[in-house]
Amino acid sequence: MLESVVGWSETRQEESEMNATTVAVDLAKSVFQLAVADAAWKVVESHRLTRTQFERFFANRQVGLVIMEACGSAHHWARWCNAQGIRVMLLPAAYVRAYVKRNKTDAADALALLEAARCADIRPVRVKCVEQQALQGLHRVRSLWMGTRTARINALRGLCREFGLAIPQGARTGLEAIARALADPDSGIPLLIRRTMHLLVEEIRLLEARIAQLERELTELARHSPACTALLSIPGIGLLTATAMLAATGGEVKHFQNARHFASWFGLTPKEYSSGATRRLGRISKRGDRYLRMLLTHGARALLRAATLARQAGRPLDGLRHWASAVQARTHHNKAACALANKLARICYAVLRDGTPYGQPQPRQEKKLTRTAFTVAA
Repeated sequence: MLESVVGWSETRQEESEMNATTVAVDLAKSVFQLAVADAAWKVVESHRLTRTQFERFFANRQVGLVIMEACGSAHHWARWCNAQGIRVMLLPAAYVRAYVKRNKTDAADALALLEAARCADIRPVRVKCVEQQALQGLHRVRSLWMGTRTARINALRGLCREFGLAIPQGARTGLEAIARALADPDSGIPLLIRRTMHLLVEEIRLLEARIAQLERELTELARHSPACTALLSIPGIGLLTATAMLAATGGEVKHFQNARHFASWFGLTPKEYSSGATRRLGRISKRGDRYLRMLLTHGARALLRAATLARQAGRPLDGLRHWASAVQARTHHNKAACALANKLARICYAVLRDGTPYGQPQPRQEKKLTRTAFTVAA
């Protein structure tokens, strides 16, 4: 009797392993929590594995689907699973949080992934290739260097103000004025701190040289990318926006339902508070890629400025600039910039979807590719 019970238990376990087709993984740096579910989405196993154990876990199993949050290292593990012949579903972390029951633990997060994967309304995140993540890494490094450069310039401005020196506005103009003040022995800057301020100026110039070199690498990449070439034909879209959008989308937008969904992916569509026949639209949601939203907004501001200068000079405006000027005339400047950023996102969607440049002829595309960010002060 005992042998039959043991045999039945082993058979049941083998059947469970055979039917365990879905694995939810709560990722971490060194500890991975797994919840294994069968074909009926019933949890049959739960494991807490190290990194090495996790890599060996799929060796002797027939796994049909792996579910993970789209968080740090998720794209790496997704590519690794795809190389093993396993389908991967990456879910947005913000949407998975609603399925966590009671206390938040690694095991509860893994179970929440199983529940969220069954919701048809949650669209999975596309797995990025190595080149996309490397290109995004270049943009993140540039942002870090730009932030460090701004902090150093502000520190120099504050020190000069303490010694009675008024520095003009503008990063480049201000840095040149600071350099001249440090070179002048009668400027009023004490000798005790003059050498340290010189080092700060040298650090800023080194950062500018590194940023310029990074942008030259981005320019070379954009020249050989058909998607970037098409995006650069859009007014208000420059080298940084085109390459950042290529890194975020891979040059493919067919998985987006339409242009409005693409704009909402950047957080450029308004929040909605509606009930019944009453519809209220608020501010933009700001949900999505903050970096790309910032680039699109800055491009919209530059386009509005160019439209204003062209109108003052009596030059004709194209359709996009005319529309932007009309919006700016009837509303606030910042609202017009957000509306134009939304319009630019939709145009980018159409250009990437159709694979055709915007407008004929293409406006100043070569000038965007010969961008020089900094001129090092002498």
